[in-house]
Amino acid sequence: MASSILSYLIQRSITDNVFAVGRKGKDKKKKERKRIEKKRERHLPPRSYGHHWPVATPSLGRAFRGKSHKFSEKLSPEKLGFKHEKLTHLNFFFHDIVTGQNPTAVRVAEAAMTNTSKTLFGSVMIIDDPLTEGPEMESKLVGRAQGMYASAGQNEPGLLMAMTFHFVEGKFNGSNLSFLGRNSVFSEVRELPIVGGSGLFRFARGYAEARTRTLDMKTGNAVVEYNVYVFHY
Repeated sequence: MASSILSYLIQRSITDNVFAVGRKGKDKKKKERKRIEKKRERHLPPRSYGHHWPVATPSLGRAFRGKSHKFSEKLSPEKLGFKHEKLTHLNFFFHDIVTGQNPTAVRVAEAAMTNTSKTLFGSVMIIDDPLTEGPEMESKLVGRAQGMYASAGQNEPGLLMAMTFHFVEGKFNGSNLSFLGRNSVFSEVRELPIVGGSGLFRFARGYAEARTRTLDMKTGNAVVEYNVYVFHY
């Protein structure tokens, strides 16, 4: 009996020693893994949180407070690459074709009273009119007038015009000028203000003078000469 107890105790002692050695080995490995993970985290980029905001921390708050966020600031034109403002004169012809096989101006809306109104009040036209170098339709195409005009006068003809001249020729190829204003179509000379531009006409300002060269009273087709005076960089 005593030998069996002794043998049991010896076996238990041996087992405990084995377990102790095993635990020490496991603890050592665990510490080593933690050390490696900490070292790796120091060299990793910040964790991605998907579409969620990162957890706020005092250091994160200090980082945001340290940055200056301005709603507006003054800039010099040179910072955007603009040096000297110049004045450019453009001359071309606007072809408004409302009848025929290939009209470039089409009526898209009208009021109940439009067809009985002496000024066609309420009618709305969408245009894609060619702009040419000369008054003839066959002359060189320099751009297109795209936008709309609407009859806004009940007692006398007056068009509200909102259109962009898109240029396709020369150094202004791909650039645009935008106009918005009233066109008294039966006045000899009309002025339309330039409200902006893009491409080489960024920050554009100026005006256009429009003069009707031909108007077919039967078809409604017209050729209008435009002289544009534009300030731009």
